[in-house]
Amino acid sequence: MKAFSLAIPLILSFALGSLAQDQVVMSHTHDITPPEPDSSPLTHAEPTLFDLLTIEPSVSIFFSYARETKSSRLLVDQKSNITVLVPTNRAVMALARKPHQDPVPLEDGIEISEQEFDNRSKRNVERWVSLHIIPEAPIFLASHTYPTLADGRSVSFKEIEGDATAPEWTRVLLNGEVQILRMKNASNGVFYLIDGTVVDE
Repeated sequence: MKAFSLAIPLILSFALGSLAQDQVVMSHTHDITPPEPDSSPLTHAEPTLFDLLTIEPSVSIFFSYARETKSSRLLVDQKSNITVLVPTNRAVMALARKPHQDPVPLEDGIEISEQEFDNRSKRNVERWVSLHIIPEAPIFLASHTYPTLADGRSVSFKEIEGDATAPEWTRVLLNGEVQILRMKNASNGVFYLIDGTVVDE
């Protein structure tokens, strides 16, 4: 009986402690308020160069080459800020030697393995695409020269007569002979549609 009487205070103390804990938890629970819904308007990011080239059918050949190169990451990277000189399909098809081919054909009788052919093709495409990328944007065109991503190669823009109120790109020639047909801005740079190609010489 004595042991039982001693246990009663302990039981009451434990019960009161649990009740107090429950009250604390409940009070915290009632203090929690759901976050207010975000009322800011939905925004859509400006398309990247990759996005714009994807939906431009007149440059599908250049784009198919570019996607196979290391430079393709620059078309996606939001921080790249590059200028791309994009030849039309017609301009690429008019090339005597296609971008994947060596500038000079192999001499008769010389044979190379399939692996070596693939390696050469990849190098040629990488350099050809690099010739068409200027690692900065935006740029001033008239009477300016810029290095490209291809080592040791630059491109220049020559001013020609035209409507002074028209955009600058309508009044210049690339490397003195290639006309710019259109300009498009992207979130990571600019691309100019051109009616020729940049020659590696």
